[in-house]
Amino acid sequence: MKRGAVVLIVMALGALASRATQAEPYLAVKMGLKCAVCHENPTGGGLRTAFGNTYAQTQIAQHAIDFGEGGPWTGAINRFLSVGADLRADATLTKIPGGDTQSEFDLQEMRVYLQLNAIPNRLALYADQRFAPGTSSNLEAYAKLWFADRRGYVKAGQMYLPFGLRLEDDGAFVRQVTGLNMTTPDKGVEVGWDSAYWSGQLALTNGTAGAPEQDDGKQWSAKLEHVRSRWRAGVSGSFNDSAIGDRRAIGAFAGLRTGPVAWLGEVDRISDAGFPGATRELWAGLVEANWGFLRGHNLKLSFEGFEPDADVPEDEQSRLSLLWEYTPWPFVQLRVGGRRYDGIPQNALQNRTLFIAELHAYF
Repeated sequence: MKRGAVVLIVMALGALASRATQAEPYLAVKMGLKCAVCHENPTGGGLRTAFGNTYAQTQIAQHAIDFGEGGPWTGAINRFLSVGADLRADATLTKIPGGDTQSEFDLQEMRVYLQLNAIPNRLALYADQRFAPGTSSNLEAYAKLWFADRRGYVKAGQMYLPFGLRLEDDGAFVRQVTGLNMTTPDKGVEVGWDSAYWSGQLALTNGTAGAPEQDDGKQWSAKLEHVRSRWRAGVSGSFNDSAIGDRRAIGAFAGLRTGPVAWLGEVDRISDAGFPGATRELWAGLVEANWGFLRGHNLKLSFEGFEPDADVPEDEQSRLSLLWEYTPWPFVQLRVGGRRYDGIPQNALQNRTLFIAELHAYF
């Protein structure tokens, strides 16, 4: 019994390593803009653009700060160099049925972004380096070439793959189950296209989540999105040809703004083929509402569902999360909330309750 309790606690701590309960795509839905408006990465996440940094200081924060004659921070050291960073530290309390309550202070991440603009607005070298916790590791490192009209680009190197909503919460079922998130970058090439209302990306990579290649199979990942001022909708697809078993994923996602509430939704179907006749079908879904009830305050409510195997009855899992995000000053955000897990009764870890308080500092 004691050994089982220890195992559950260790598993819980491992799961909490990727549980950060924040998602930024709702800001794009709220503004009616594409992710590339606020981030240098056309598919979202990482280094913020001058607009993204200015918006964070003037629109998200409750209290503005006078930066003097130099104006607000834009991320640009000069026209050839831009930098940024994210730090997330938290305190958690986890309750596991039949087990001991576990509390912990933790450093979730310390990441630094760097972009060298060899030819401004045309050619850039980009890096996303994670310095903590643990040893330093590279997440993204690529060259990006924009076409002259800025309607298309080519990337080559190591990058996050285009698929679904670019959530910061890599523990979300739609990111965890698909395996396409910000902890599994891959090496290869990506081409992108952009117009007034449409954007699309297609990537060809090793399919090893950054590990060395072991066979001649490759992974295709694609995303197509239509964006309007009040709503957006898109589809994603991925196929990984691997010697240990092919994986196919298809998904649909959407966003909608209704007054002060920004809605997000995504549903994904994953098919894993291992040995002959051993194909498994998985499903994952997310519905999220973000209510900006006051300047600097956002209330996030989300529901997630996970079907581990469509052929196995009554094995479904779900998570209900409520989070209050408070941004008192530019580049400082506090998050407080909880998440209730619901799974099969025999698995105590799938029925745990998590409470979290988090500090997010960024620029």
